[in-house]
Amino acid sequence: MARGSNGESVLSKHLRVLGAFEASEPFLTLSELSERAGLALSTAHRLVSELEREGLLERMPDLTYRLGVRLWELACRTPGALGLREIARPWLQQVHARVRQHVQLAVLSGTEVVFLDRLSARDAVINATLIGGRLPLTVSSSGLVLLAHAGPELLDQVLSAPLVRYNDRTIHTAAQLRAALRRVRADGWAITEGHIHEESRGIAVPVRGAHDDVIAAISVVVPNDGTPALGYLEPLLHAAREISVAMRAAYLPTGHPAATPGGRFRPLVSSSVRSMEYLESLAPADAPTPAP
Repeated sequence: MARGSNGESVLSKHLRVLGAFEASEPFLTLSELSERAGLALSTAHRLVSELEREGLLERMPDLTYRLGVRLWELACRTPGALGLREIARPWLQQVHARVRQHVQLAVLSGTEVVFLDRLSARDAVINATLIGGRLPLTVSSSGLVLLAHAGPELLDQVLSAPLVRYNDRTIHTAAQLRAALRRVRADGWAITEGHIHEESRGIAVPVRGAHDDVIAAISVVVPNDGTPALGYLEPLLHAAREISVAMRAAYLPTGHPAATPGGRFRPLVSSSVRSMEYLESLAPADAPTPAP
């Protein structure tokens, strides 16, 4: 892999450009990309041009740039990210039909939680998450679930920096965090009452993958009104079990008794039974690329 004079690979520089975008700022100018990526303007211009040619960036009429559809297309082909989102979506819909608030799917990314999907009602309680957005692990119920099932080195990394604090209820000391994680591991779920906004309560449960490791969390954000949590936990736990079964099946080799049946599409795609049968009947050359 080609490397610059400072030892940084060209790929790393490309990733710095792509990583400059945020869910809250999806459109950036060339100069903004240069500044956010920490690159000289001439270098940023060259890298942006290369990414645009490959469809990983798209230039808008006002000369700003956004992430390209090609990135979404590639991400849809892995069960680890958007494939997980595709598998989980029907179960999130079932939970949402019960709670009529916010239901979301999240995964671990460094010391933060990234939200892959969210279903919301128009009159739902205040929620700070965005699809594709991030929060510190310590402030959300999903983050606590993911941190509780991660290795001790991640906890050390989280505690090496000051903990983000939204209000007096937010976990803000190492002792509070360690106690909360012990409760999550003992209970099998996390509940955060007013940790981000005093009107909102988060309740999250883990989703497990092929090796019984925790790969995601699903959660609800509901009014912080003292309603018993059991009414929310029951549909969440059921959905998490079903998603976990589907994710394990997607990773098993073809022919395994517990593998997802049906061939090349079913591990990543959730659709009607007849639609799946039709997709499988197509010759490979005629079959569309699986995507949500």
